[in-house]
Amino acid sequence: MTGDIKPHYEAVVVGAGVSGIYQIKRLADLGVDALVLDAAPDLGGTWYWNRYPGARFDSESYTYGYSFSKELLEEWHWKERFSAQPENLRYLNYVTDKFDLRKYMRFKRKLKAAEFDEAAHLWRLRLDDGQELSCRFLILAVGLLSIPTLPRLEGMERFKGRSFHTFHWPHEPVELAGKKVGIIGTGATAIQIIGEIADKVGELTVFQRRPNWSAPLNNSPISEAEMADIRARYDEIFAACTRTPGGFEHEPDRRGFYEVTREERIALWDKLYDEPGFGIWLSNFREIFTDEAANAEFSAYIAGRIRQRVKDPVTAEKLIPMDHGFGVQRVPLETNYFEAYNRDNVHLVDISETPIERVTEKGLRTSARDYELDILVYSTGFDAITGAFDSIDITGAGGVKLADEWRDGPSTFLGMMAHGFPNLLMPTGPQSGSASTNFPRGIENGVGWCMGLLEHIWRHGYTRAEPTAEAQARWTAHVTKMYAIMLMRKAKSWFTGYNSNVPGHEYGKTRYLVYNGGTPKYVAAISEVAQKGYEGIEFERQARGAERPASAAE
Repeated sequence: MTGDIKPHYEAVVVGAGVSGIYQIKRLADLGVDALVLDAAPDLGGTWYWNRYPGARFDSESYTYGYSFSKELLEEWHWKERFSAQPENLRYLNYVTDKFDLRKYMRFKRKLKAAEFDEAAHLWRLRLDDGQELSCRFLILAVGLLSIPTLPRLEGMERFKGRSFHTFHWPHEPVELAGKKVGIIGTGATAIQIIGEIADKVGELTVFQRRPNWSAPLNNSPISEAEMADIRARYDEIFAACTRTPGGFEHEPDRRGFYEVTREERIALWDKLYDEPGFGIWLSNFREIFTDEAANAEFSAYIAGRIRQRVKDPVTAEKLIPMDHGFGVQRVPLETNYFEAYNRDNVHLVDISETPIERVTEKGLRTSARDYELDILVYSTGFDAITGAFDSIDITGAGGVKLADEWRDGPSTFLGMMAHGFPNLLMPTGPQSGSASTNFPRGIENGVGWCMGLLEHIWRHGYTRAEPTAEAQARWTAHVTKMYAIMLMRKAKSWFTGYNSNVPGHEYGKTRYLVYNGGTPKYVAAISEVAQKGYEGIEFERQARGAERPASAAE
């Protein structure tokens, strides 16, 4: 729907993906006058845009879906343990239509600018078509990986074939049979694509700068009988997600790494490697995340498994990361990725040895040779977590720009609010518990907390809410401290804000973007704030002569 937009709403939600859909559901349940804006032609967020071959969950499907409705859980049958993009988009449309949420949504409406009106306690919004409106509360559900980044290569506009970033993979089928396809990058997305298309293209040339660790997805169909069992266990499944650090079913092995023999460690790793999903990462010994020697031993194990799967020893070594250990950044899960390199039509080019010099009319030129291509795929990542916020011109109290405040890295209160930006909520913002967890579980936690805060505000008649500078500084210091104990602090990863294609995000300029304490600790922290009457937040009522901040407990 792209129907009329009124001049004013109590709340405007930006983003109609997994987070925005749940956010508008909760607002609609209370009868709040609310609107959802999205730049896309339809709902779905990441599952609307990412239509590349192989796009699918790395969370078990039944742990990814919403948990808020028993009826929904009973009705929906996940067809695969790790569901693919088309089904995921169908699911989000089903949820939206079941709860009649589409009427609140306006598509092809990009929020261009938002400015806080200090006198009126309102956000003034301007859309890309010039339309203006206002709202009391601005809720940004803009996604973690929604701003794709292209490489900075000379000649990109000259290529005569088809080229696109994976995020913008065409919605109509792309003819791959007999084509010479090149893909730049070997991150999580490329790993999915390469395993999926290797046997469908004429030639596939992979241009790799740095390899990533990866482990088998081990996907399988979900039968009617298995789905019935899952439905019967949903309470147990979501309880497990609540108590695990990652918000998944997978619980860490509580034994100490050095308390068991090497043979026992190998036995555990062999078992986990053959099981579905993130078990190899998250059901492992906890020391692999914090202890250099433990991580090195486990990484050597995974390297050995890669060597077993890739026939050519030279290629195998090029696919084994040397600059970081397994699991210090989010682990891509794969299907037939390493086997793809055993095919005669798949070629690996190490661009750390022979860098790409330019894009040509016919393909790519490295320092060693030219490569002729019909299709060029940029799998070059995203301006992660803060990129979507930076894409909106957000001006807070006193004319302060959010992009300026976050230029060297974000500072937030609980990852959901920012000092200087009253009435701005970010259910899955930077430094929240969402990015480092099973995302929908983090979404339900974040949206739930934001709704509790809004109900507190409405109950007391407040019109302005803003975290104090001191409370924000304490939270940011806590987030920063959590990085210190994790090996991931050294990684060239979007968890540390690294992206060589974004100025200022180069390696060595760590941005503390995610909360590393795990789901239970994060939920405990945000719950404590709520239980103490939203301690750390100052509230005001817009009333004549009532300019002073009101006590949170008032």
